[in-house]
Amino acid sequence: MKKILLSFIIISAYTFFSYSKEPAISKAQVPLTLNGNRFVTLCIMIRTTPWEVSRDVKLHPRDEADWHTLDEVRSLREAFAKNNPDGRLTWGFTMNALEDERENYQQIRQYVIECQRKYGDEVTYFPGYFPAMYLPRERVNREISEALRIITELVGDGYRPQSIMGGFLSADNLQYLAEKENIHVAHAVIWSQHNIDGGGADGSPSYPFYPSTEHFCKPAQGKSDFIDCVNLDGWTMDFICARRSGQTGHGIEGYNSRRGVGPIETYKGWGLDLGHREVMHTQSIHFDKGFELNGFGWVTNIWEAQMVHEFGKDLICDAMEMWVTDTKKRWSDTHFVTFGEFGTIWRNQYKSNDDWNYRFEERGSGLGDSYNNLEIKWFMNKEFRLALLRDWHKKGSPTYVIDFTRYDLKAQEPADPSPDKPSKDWSLMNVLNQKGLRPQDTPRQLYELKKDEQKLIGKYYPELFQEDTISADQKFK
Repeated sequence: MKKILLSFIIISAYTFFSYSKEPAISKAQVPLTLNGNRFVTLCIMIRTTPWEVSRDVKLHPRDEADWHTLDEVRSLREAFAKNNPDGRLTWGFTMNALEDERENYQQIRQYVIECQRKYGDEVTYFPGYFPAMYLPRERVNREISEALRIITELVGDGYRPQSIMGGFLSADNLQYLAEKENIHVAHAVIWSQHNIDGGGADGSPSYPFYPSTEHFCKPAQGKSDFIDCVNLDGWTMDFICARRSGQTGHGIEGYNSRRGVGPIETYKGWGLDLGHREVMHTQSIHFDKGFELNGFGWVTNIWEAQMVHEFGKDLICDAMEMWVTDTKKRWSDTHFVTFGEFGTIWRNQYKSNDDWNYRFEERGSGLGDSYNNLEIKWFMNKEFRLALLRDWHKKGSPTYVIDFTRYDLKAQEPADPSPDKPSKDWSLMNVLNQKGLRPQDTPRQLYELKKDEQKLIGKYYPELFQEDTISADQKFK
């Protein structure tokens, strides 16, 4: 009995002195609120081939096994952590990358598990490239469940991710996640995506929302069409560049509608100097004026691990370190969190779509197709999104509506696709779309909209119909 008592005293003393050296609550344990904070979400994606949709559906024959090494993956994670030791990120594995038994993939999976334990990183599933375009909904759901089981077994200790990285996921897939898998966060949309990567889905808000059962790009209008799985974007884009459809390449002389914080579209295309200027410009839209307008700021990004090999370790790892370091220098309060963490923080603030009201203002960076004479303003709420564009270099230049997407109208997703009969376009386009692809997409002034459309806009933003009394130079602050 004395020996047992002595052992208990020794263990208790060791525990006390071990833990008394640490603060009572670490930074990671302090609950974050949405409002008053700036967030970055980053996913590093591990795959076996480009355009990998599923185990047996691969749209590109290239085997990238040699492009994924432990050294390259570790170098990318260390570049992220160098001046950001508390930062956390999300690892997205395709199904093949989860199951590949080649030594390098086994090493990478083990390293990622170590990162989860050391940093609190999220380990989750990336259901291939836009599975909703190529696979029936039931198959996507089934493979999500398979992948989640594999991840839980790999990581151990009952681990389960808080989110899924999905590219495009149908409303049915999101409802399945919420109701069958108890996962309430998904990267399931790429804002303004159109005619890039083989398809498109323009029409959603660019910040988080609860999707409708009618369409994954549409915010739920009420309880009857509500899906309790917050829909997150994957790439933060320059709003001026995003007006275009598609791309002509990554070089500065062309245009790319997905230009912004994406590494291929900026650092690879423009180099470290100009690319970094564009990345920081895009972030400033959200972390400066956007923070003022919305009460919080959010920038999101996905880096494919194979880039380290394809474009060179020096360029990619230097770009990662430069981006993270300068973000922390310029906005020292920025929190680098996982997709699951951010989605949960947002859900704690918003229980429905009723109260969020996103606003953004940008003047182009002057680099490439981010034209510095253009000023764009975005307004996004439950019932619609609205974009206004003007040439602020010209005094008295009129303001044009270039996008008016109504969410109070009925919407419908495409029917189930198959690999041999894909459904490429999942866009939600109704009144007026920023891409200018249809005859009705001609820019017009507010007073040229229909009376009911003006009334709907005026319900949220009555000041827009009074701005004609304000000089053009005073409109942008």
